[in-house]
Amino acid sequence: MDFTFTSRTRPYLTGLFFDGISSGMFMMAVPWMMLSKPNMGSFVAMVALTCTVLSFLLTPVFATFIDRFSRKQLLIWVQIVQATTAALVAVFYGLGIESQWILAAAQLIFWVSNNLGWSSNGAFTQENFEPNEYAALSGKQEIIMQTTTLGSGALGVILLEMWGMFEFSCLAALASTIASISYIVTPYRRRLSQSIASSFVTQIKESRTIIARKPRFFAFVMLSALSYPILTFLSKLVPIWFAETGVSGSWFAGYNIAFALGSLVTGLLVGRLLGLSSHPKIMIGAMSIASVMLLGMSLSPYPQILLAFTFFFGTFNALNRIARTNWMHHVIDIQQRGRADGMLQMFSTLAQSISYVAIAYLSHFGITQLGFYLAAAVMATAVIVMMRLLKNPEFNISPAQA
Repeated sequence: MDFTFTSRTRPYLTGLFFDGISSGMFMMAVPWMMLSKPNMGSFVAMVALTCTVLSFLLTPVFATFIDRFSRKQLLIWVQIVQATTAALVAVFYGLGIESQWILAAAQLIFWVSNNLGWSSNGAFTQENFEPNEYAALSGKQEIIMQTTTLGSGALGVILLEMWGMFEFSCLAALASTIASISYIVTPYRRRLSQSIASSFVTQIKESRTIIARKPRFFAFVMLSALSYPILTFLSKLVPIWFAETGVSGSWFAGYNIAFALGSLVTGLLVGRLLGLSSHPKIMIGAMSIASVMLLGMSLSPYPQILLAFTFFFGTFNALNRIARTNWMHHVIDIQQRGRADGMLQMFSTLAQSISYVAIAYLSHFGITQLGFYLAAAVMATAVIVMMRLLKNPEFNISPAQA
């Protein structure tokens, strides 16, 4: 893998690094903090459901923001919001005001703003870099994301058991502040039109037209995007299952690390892996193997075995996501990237909402482990439908016009 950096990539990747630390700590570790209290499994699941419902409702608005305003400015403002949120949590806990509702509110803000930041990053990458840079940059992004977002989530669980929320929140606020500064100094080559004749509402309504122009393409990538709600489903299912079976927090940290290491392997090899076949075929192959790994996780009687399957699930889950993202860089028009990602995100968020209802149901009746079987079945079904779509003679996708 090529580890050379340009003047544009260095500050951008630095911002992505500290962005991942901050969001990873709050998104992955704070739910474990709430689960440290007894009988909180259903509460954590319902908080996650609230986050996904609000994200779903705001996605069309955020997607249109991305196609109207500077994507660099959006990245900066996301970090300012997250730094302020973490700082406020630190102030509350520093004053001795401790509440599960404060943590739930902080998770809500981080969750919603992180969704905006995630979509803005994809559009920013397509706009600010050249097509021949996408594959190499994707590998670097994956390495940074996995060593920070999930790695800091694992570290966050450990830190929460050693520190209090005050120190934890201060560190998250500092990371978001550094990320915002890094994005500020990143050179930005804006190619998004600054004079838009359509109104904001009209642009939102145009999202349906974007889908209608390439229905099979969007059906295919939506099924591929199910890997994300399955991942977030597991991120809530695993700690609840561990908590119910008396498994310590260090094993949940191990789960995060195993997934991150698997994804890290993909990031290191992504340049070669993407050259093995076309993007759609790579996505189908990666999801097929990932579904087998999910089945292995469902049959794991011990956390050690579950972590081994998690490593390989992380590897092929990342490959599917990177192949999908790179394919969209080449196929989607820059002026429409925000809304195209927004439609995918709405589908993904809807799937997340359903998954959290399932977690609450499974946790309530004490059958949490069945959630692994459910995830495996959903991904396997998606693979079968994707294969049928790819075999359709009308499945012909032309590249976007620059």
